[in-house]
Formats: sequence, C-alpha cells, structure tokens
Amino acid sequence: MEHAQVLSALGFDQADLSGGTLSVRSPIDGAEVARVVETRSDQVAKVIERSGDAFSAWRTVPAPRRGELVRLLGEELRAAKDELGALVTLEAGKITSEGLGEVQEMIDICDFAVGLSRQLYGLTIASERPGHKMSETWHPLGPCGVITAFNFPVAVWSWNAALALVCGNPVIWKPSEKTPLTALACKKVFEKAVARFGDDAPEGLMQVIIGGADIGEALVTSRDVPILSATGSTRMGGIVGPKVAARWGRPILELGGNNAMIVAPSADIEMAVRAIVFSAVGTAGQRCTSLRRLIVHKSIKEDLVAKLVKAYSSLPIGDPRKEGTLIGPLVDARSLDAMQSALASAAAEGGKVHGGDIVTEGVPGGAYAAPALVEMPGQTETVRTETFAPILYVMEYEDLEEAIDMQNGVPQGLSSCIFTLNMREAETFLSATGSDCGIANVNIGPSGAEIGGAFGGEKETGGGRESGSDAWKGYMRRQTSTVNYSAELPLAQGVKFDI
Repeated sequence: MEHAQVLSALGFDQADLSGGTLSVRSPIDGAEVARVVETRSDQVAKVIERSGDAFSAWRTVPAPRRGELVRLLGEELRAAKDELGALVTLEAGKITSEGLGEVQEMIDICDFAVGLSRQLYGLTIASERPGHKMSETWHPLGPCGVITAFNFPVAVWSWNAALALVCGNPVIWKPSEKTPLTALACKKVFEKAVARFGDDAPEGLMQVIIGGADIGEALVTSRDVPILSATGSTRMGGIVGPKVAARWGRPILELGGNNAMIVAPSADIEMAVRAIVFSAVGTAGQRCTSLRRLIVHKSIKEDLVAKLVKAYSSLPIGDPRKEGTLIGPLVDARSLDAMQSALASAAAEGGKVHGGDIVTEGVPGGAYAAPALVEMPGQTETVRTETFAPILYVMEYEDLEEAIDMQNGVPQGLSSCIFTLNMREAETFLSATGSDCGIANVNIGPSGAEIGGAFGGEKETGGGRESGSDAWKGYMRRQTSTVNYSAELPLAQGVKFDI
C-alpha cells in the first residue's frame, strides 16, 4: 500500500495529519507524510491529572474484568494487523514481515496479560508467632508513563500497557518523535476496544502525548507518575533514571545493547550463519538486541568470515514494502552518517571492512546502506560503542574463558549467545561465570525474544524487565500483612515488652 492508503485504512483523516508542527517523514523515501499537532508543555499536567482520576476508578475494577479489556484490545489488534503492520513499515522502515511480526508481538502480550489477570498471586507465609497469619498481596501502583523508541514503535508500548492495565494502572504514552503516527493509530485501536468494553473503563485510561524532550521531562519529573518505563539510548537512560529515582519513582529502563555471539569449534556452522545474518542485519541493525560482535574461535574464523561475506553480498536491499527485500532503510540520514563514521573509526583501529557502502541505486530514496562486516584485531573502543546500524565486528579467540571475558567486556549487558554442540561450553556460558547479560541463548541468535520471558538487561542496559515471566510485579506495589487471630500479643523474635 502507498502512504496515503495505509493512513486512510487506519482511520486517519486530514485533521489528524495536518496543521501541526511535528514533521513526520517515512524512512522508505524521505517523504513527509504528516504534520502532527504536538502536546504543549502546559497540557501535560492535565493529562497526568486525568490519568490519576482514571486510576482511582480502574484500581477498583476486578483484575479479571480488567483483563477483559485487554482481551478485546487483542481482538482489535488482530483485526487491524495488516494495516498497523503496514504503518510500522511506513513510519519505521521495517520490511513487511517484521512490521507484521511486531503487531503479532502486541497480540501475544495481550493474550499473556489476559491469563495474568487471574494470576496476580501473592503468598501465604508461615508466622513464627502462634495464632498469627502472614500474607503478601499485590496492589495497583498508579499511572504508568511509557517512553518508546522508533525501532519498535508499537510492541514496546504494548509490553507495558497490557501488563499495566491488568495490574490496575492507566498508561500515558510518549512515542518517539520519529514515529508518532503508530502511537495515534494504536490509540484509535484501543478506543475501539473500550467502546466494546463498556462503562467500567474510565476516561483517560490510555493517553498519548506527542513532542520532544520537554514533554518527556514533564512525565519523568512528575511525582504523580509512579512508574516510568523508558526505552532508548544509554545516554537517555542516564538522564531519565536518576530523575525518576530522585522523586522516589520506579524506573523501568531498557537501554543500549552491544550484543555478542560466541562461535565455538563444534558449532553447526550453517545454522550459525543463518542466525548471524538475521541477528546482525534484521531491521537494518536497528534493534537493541541486534548482533554487533562476533567472537569466533581462531580455527574456524577464516571459513566463517568467507561464508558471511558471501551471504552479505547476496542480501536484497531496497523498498521494505516489496516482496523479497530483507534490508530496508536506516531511520534517517543522521543514522547513516553515524554508520559511516563508525566504519571509518574501525578502519583506523586496524579493522578490515567488508561492505557498508551507501546504497543509492534501486532504492526509492531515504538512507540505505549495505550491511558491514568488519574484521577487528581486538575489542577496540569503537567495538565497545554501540552504533545503531548493520555493522558486525568480528574477533577471534583461543579458549572459552577468553571468549566470555570479551563477551562481558563492554558497558552494555542486554543479549548474548553461544553456538556450540559441547554441553560443557553451553552450560558454562549460562552459569554464574558465563554471560553477564539479561538474555543468554544457546544455538540461537541474540535477537527476536519471545514475550513469555522477562525482557531486559544489566549494566548500562538499565536493569529493567518488561513483558513476560514476573515482570508484572514492576507495575504493582507489594503489601505484607499480619493478622493476629489469637487472644495473645506475642512479639516477634521473642522480644518481651510487658506493661
């Protein structure tokens, strides 16, 4: 579908797309597709107040009933999957299957959250005092602010929103200035679910604010927004995290990743090649889980690099809407410049660069580049720095301990993996002496996490967790209660205080 068709299919009219100050351009061809009205700084306080009012009502709705709203949201997302996936492609530049896959991720987390709405379990705890019962209960916490990045313009919001809603919290969403239309489209989808749900859903349960850093600042610093989930660069997280903590808020940070794969001598090389190529060049290398460092045993490095160079040279680059395209555009010219600068730095540090050329032929415009494979003499400063582009640095190792040290020897700690058929190597990699990342895989790449597991990382990745497992606890407050049903008043730890 062409740009106008995509927007029309999702219910956008001229009033939605014009009259504003924020220019929205498609990475596909650089064309301006909208001028969106931005939220004024003085409007954010009212948005937060409305969210607080919604919280007062929504927290009293039984959790399974809250789950029904999320179930309806999942149904509406299923109905709008093709159109919303096409909008992700239009606004973020992802190939068609990745745009659809991102919407499927939204559907999956809705399914997960519906089940969760009946499983917000606490504990019954044995008391040391006779005639006493201890228990643990989880309660809604309050409005949840969500700041998302351009590269996953809808899925990351859904990770937070689906959980926050079943936990009893309203959501305020600030999308990237590069991808506001996907957020506005999701709001339209959400409103359809609310219309079917009925009067139990208060006004202001899900709101979108559009704008730059000043809008985000208002969300980050408000004491009336107890949860703030932010996805973006480590630099951004270094600003957001301390500000939220300084007001005693709860930050959930999903920041940079400099993800590595170790390829051992016993690895299934053909499988490794397929995993490497998708992980390194999928989404044009613009995933926080993209593969950026390849640590290969010296005995197989030459053969593996030759296979990768051949594979890279055959990858179709171009319009992400066209069938067969595997690599679409970088999000903008600034990202393309950053890629070229990183390649120049790597070459100056002794790297041998394969590919990485700017592509202008056979593309509709926009910022396109061939993916780059760079053989490096070691883990230089350029290698240790995340560049959001399809660059894969290749280094060699001699023993597993050295490889793990290299894997862990960067500031970021998001995702990691090893390809090996040696059980001892695999289990060592997953042990306390192995990978220091929040995600560690064996015989699968670092990119493409499922929603069933908690997603997030350590060190400069921020330490936050979203999506599956028990990540829901980040959106609730824990309350420990003790009930004395006896006629006595014994004190804990045997303390005596008789009066």
